[in-house]
Amino acid sequence: MSRIGKLPVELPEGVTVTVDKNNLVTVKGPLGELTQQVSPEIKVSIEGNKVSFTRPSDQKRHKSLHGLYRSLVNNMVTGVSKGYTIKQELVGVGFRAEAKGQLLELALGYSHDIVIEMPPEIKVETRTERRSNPVITLTSIDKQLIGHVAAKIRSLRPPEPYKGKGVKYVGEQLRRKAGKAASI
Repeated sequence: MSRIGKLPVELPEGVTVTVDKNNLVTVKGPLGELTQQVSPEIKVSIEGNKVSFTRPSDQKRHKSLHGLYRSLVNNMVTGVSKGYTIKQELVGVGFRAEAKGQLLELALGYSHDIVIEMPPEIKVETRTERRSNPVITLTSIDKQLIGHVAAKIRSLRPPEPYKGKGVKYVGEQLRRKAGKAASI
């Protein structure tokens, strides 16, 4: 049995899950509503405040789908009850970030500023204090979407291994290199 798939998803207070005849799972909570289409091979059942998943056989495909859909629904339950937050830090001289509604304007050392339009499901905030690096805070209920947007922002200027300049996640440990040794 799949270690992840066999665990039931616990529903916190205020979260409801419904499954229609087409295996469309809808999760509603205090922060919003999310939906996920589940493969018809996986059976979704709701007993009390637990959602459980069963698979028809022990084929490799069924095992992987079993754990996948359980994880996706668990992430949806966590999202509508607590939400997800990702913080990114801009390390580098002259790097700036400014949020204007759903637009994020970045100056990352290129000849031009980069403007990114955020999806409506994501709230973006920027904080710039003297003597510290600018910090971008992304908040959403959808874990997949917020992770995708954060990775896209990081890909604009990934941190380099010598000085650590670039866009990095707050708390991320970078592997540093020594650089050139001086010749005698």
